Amino acid sequence: MEDQAKKKTDNKNVVDEIDLITLAKTIWDGRITIVKAVVVGAIIGLFIAFLSPKEYTASTTLVPQTSGGQSNLGGLSSLASMAGFNLDLSQGTMELSPQVYPQIVQSVPFQLEIMNTPFIINKADEKMTLFHYYTEVHKPGILVLIKKYTIGLPGVILKGIKGEKDISLESKNNDGIIELTEEQEEVRKIIAKRISLSVNSKEGYVELSSHFFEPGLAAQVTKKAKELLQRTITEFKIEKATAQLQFIEERYNEKRKEFEAAQEKLAVFRDQNKNVTSAVALTQEEQLQNEYQLAFNVYSELAQQLEQAQIKVKEDTPVFSTIKPVIVPTEKSKPDRPLILVICIVLGGISGIGVVFGQHLFQ
Repeated sequence: MEDQAKKKTDNKNVVDEIDLITLAKTIWDGRITIVKAVVVGAIIGLFIAFLSPKEYTASTTLVPQTSGGQSNLGGLSSLASMAGFNLDLSQGTMELSPQVYPQIVQSVPFQLEIMNTPFIINKADEKMTLFHYYTEVHKPGILVLIKKYTIGLPGVILKGIKGEKDISLESKNNDGIIELTEEQEEVRKIIAKRISLSVNSKEGYVELSSHFFEPGLAAQVTKKAKELLQRTITEFKIEKATAQLQFIEERYNEKRKEFEAAQEKLAVFRDQNKNVTSAVALTQEEQLQNEYQLAFNVYSELAQQLEQAQIKVKEDTPVFSTIKPVIVPTEKSKPDRPLILVICIVLGGISGIGVVFGQHLFQ
């Protein structure tokens, strides 16, 4: 039994050796085809590498600082309750996780504002928006045109049959619903691909970057995106505190007027009744004095609450520490010509081997 098992193992090894030899022989016999495929792949790689437009990447690294302090704003005292309203400022502040930041960058309102912001574009020799540039000035490269009229030809034909729609340059916003034109949607997709944000939860920082055909434009867009991101996060973070501040300001102004009216009314009564000592006059003066004191106490309490609400807004305003500022890039980030050439050569060699084995199988 052992001899038979050993014999089967030896036979298997011999078969494997024969298969490898046959495989190597097939590849060697088709070496000319493989070399031709590699040469074609190299030519295509050179073609793609040198015709691909240059792109430059600008980035910035931020560390969002969140406030850990608790609000010291409680409800108003019984005096404020007596005034007919109640302020509950004891609830916590809304927090926005950094994991949501990429969703903000990829949101339509964010991209629309980037799209409609004027930038200095050297190719256009003037300051213009990205929407105007990509719809009026930009000319697609050769590779884009080849792709459009080969792979994308059915879409071009279909669009030609449907005809161009009468579209405006402004986005429509009906009841909070944003409606984009076809051109706006195309430009928005371009911007969405060119702006990205990554979150490093372990190290606690976020990196915002953009890549464009000009180094200056890439830096400008990154800077604008950073400012817009900070503004959006700040608005969300202080939304509740701002609403509370506005509410207190309204009540403060109302009670200030009531206090001033009570003060004036008491002063007028005292001027008109300087030498009067009747019980009725004294009772009226005491009543006016009580109204004045109540209005003053509520007004004073609201003044303190207003000051605390203003402090709360400042406390809740997030601070972003910039570790790496936006710098105009000096070296291109795309295309990586050596990598493109290597990939095309490898693909050419694989294609050549595939052709050789395909011919062998058919034979």
